[in-house]
Amino acid sequence: MLAIDLEVTEKRYRQAPRPAIAGLTLAAARGEFLALVGPSGCGKSTLLAILAGLDRDYQGSVRFSRDGTGILQPRLGFIFQEPRLMPWLSARENLLLVLQGWPDALVRAREALAAVGLAEWEAAYPGQLSGGMQRRVALARAFCVEPEVLLLDEPFVSLDAPTANSLRKLLAALWHAQRPTVVFVTHALREALALADRVQFLSAGPARVVLDLPVTLPRPRMPEDPAVSALQQRLLADHPELLEGRVGANLDRPEQPAAPAGLRRLP
Repeated sequence: MLAIDLEVTEKRYRQAPRPAIAGLTLAAARGEFLALVGPSGCGKSTLLAILAGLDRDYQGSVRFSRDGTGILQPRLGFIFQEPRLMPWLSARENLLLVLQGWPDALVRAREALAAVGLAEWEAAYPGQLSGGMQRRVALARAFCVEPEVLLLDEPFVSLDAPTANSLRKLLAALWHAQRPTVVFVTHALREALALADRVQFLSAGPARVVLDLPVTLPRPRMPEDPAVSALQQRLLADHPELLEGRVGANLDRPEQPAAPAGLRRLP
């Protein structure tokens, strides 16, 4: 797996009055599950596009490395807010599309679909699948290439709670089996605390990291777990405007109640 080092000195959209991102650095260790949380429009999806190489119009750099050796083109998986399946292709064929050139492509596609519980649906087309099943195909498509880096842009945002929880468990299991380095964008704080090894909180635009939180709760964990709920409550009690991209001064005032373990405020 690969470590990620990203620095965005400035990302500005044409005719925008101010940069979308400025002075932001992001690092993820090999195999780490990093979540990014921030207000709408702060640049989270833009960061994923930069990491994926889809957006090169910025000032800064992206470096992927293994044991200190730079990798120019990582094996990448990307899961979007919508499944983005080709409607004219079956579930199996959607996976074969990204497996072109793999000698065992058909076996790998079938194994990936079986791993997400869709072995009996491999010949079905997206229109024949429920929303949750389509998301399972998207998960299988991302993991079937054994990605070194996996990017996720709010993949469960529009699902009902039981389906979303089922997919979170599946994502956690697939990640644990392969251990790609993950950058996961979400608006849902509990989701981030349940899935991630570390959560970075972004400011309103121009985006920068304002708080870095290692999550040391034992795995497996889900958003409704009492420990996750307690951590969220403590975090928001210390920083009630955190989800708006602002942090208070509580960490700098020793008379205040202790912050969650490992919490680090960034300048």
